[in-house]
Amino acid sequence: MNSSSSTMNEEPDALSVVNQLRDLAADPLNRRAIVQDQGCLPGLILFMDHPNPPVVHSALLALRYLAECRANREKMKGELGMMLSLQNVIQKSTTPGETKLLASEIYDILQSSNMADGDSFSEMNSRRRKAQFFLGTTNKRAKTVVLHIDGLDDTALASAIASTKVMKAQQVVKSESGEEVKALFSLLSA
Repeated sequence: MNSSSSTMNEEPDALSVVNQLRDLAADPLNRRAIVQDQGCLPGLILFMDHPNPPVVHSALLALRYLAECRANREKMKGELGMMLSLQNVIQKSTTPGETKLLASEIYDILQSSNMADGDSFSEMNSRRRKAQFFLGTTNKRAKTVVLHIDGLDDTALASAIASTKVMKAQQVVKSESGEEVKALFSLLSA
């Protein structure tokens, strides 16, 4: 009984600590200082492996705020365990969908951070040519992925898909007779 009460006391403490970091990271004026601090970033990385899903989600929100500051991205990407922990959250079967999306978004931001800073012009041109290769309709390796997400009517998600200029989104709704029908809503912008 005594050990279970100590466990009960640890989770709210972890949650309150990570929530405080998240709230501090929400203020753009704090973001560089948090990343430069010796303990905050490693602590947030450890929180990504916490067994309590709200702790993980709150840590990811804090990291997402921190990644909004371009000056933080290289340090965050190079921080021991950052990219690996993000991958673990994304691949873990018990991770809630919204948390996986958040981790994936952070991973992508950090992964592309060196490209945004213009490290190598020729490398950027090479990647651009490869991306254009996939835009053609004759690509035999192209895949169609269909996601059925019940109850999702978020136009922000559709806008994010449209902004890729490579994918399209179609909303599928149930008609009055119960049949699935594509809504007149297509976001192909290529």
